[in-house]
Amino acid sequence: MRILGIDPGIATVGFGIVDSEKNKLSLVNYGVITTPAKTSLSSRLDRIYDDMTELCKAFSPDAIACEELFFNTNITTGISVAHGRGVLLLAGYKMGVQIFEYTPLQVKQAVVGYGRAEKRQVIYMVKNLLNMKSEPKPDDAADALAIAICHARSATSLIKKNGGDSPCSTT
Repeated sequence: MRILGIDPGIATVGFGIVDSEKNKLSLVNYGVITTPAKTSLSSRLDRIYDDMTELCKAFSPDAIACEELFFNTNITTGISVAHGRGVLLLAGYKMGVQIFEYTPLQVKQAVVGYGRAEKRQVIYMVKNLLNMKSEPKPDDAADALAIAICHARSATSLIKKNGGDSPCSTT
């Protein structure tokens, strides 16, 4: 199964593509979609939509795993990110790819084994799980790979195979 992990944003969208076969993970590609800072929101959303569509065409994912939003303190930034996330989900849907959503807590639990893990711990585990020579950069791309890994573990979990409906294998 090929999984496209997405770390949503408006200025920077992280993406990570992972193949998962019989509990073995392999890295396909990763990177970021960026939009220019002094561009209108509509223009940025259009670019994100087009780039997401191109990723789907180029890599033919079987599933898209996207991180759910977590609002911390800056609600204005959160709203912009929510716009970008909506466009990402729409692009995946229009391309006919099944979409799965995970909270940051679920992603950390699936990758590190601890839902309150620090970012450096997540990056370290992503590097090791995917047999990478160096840590993935930037952080948005590393997060996207972690989201893809979370879905890979969810899709192969015993809970799913036994008819459960848990969205992540961390339960």
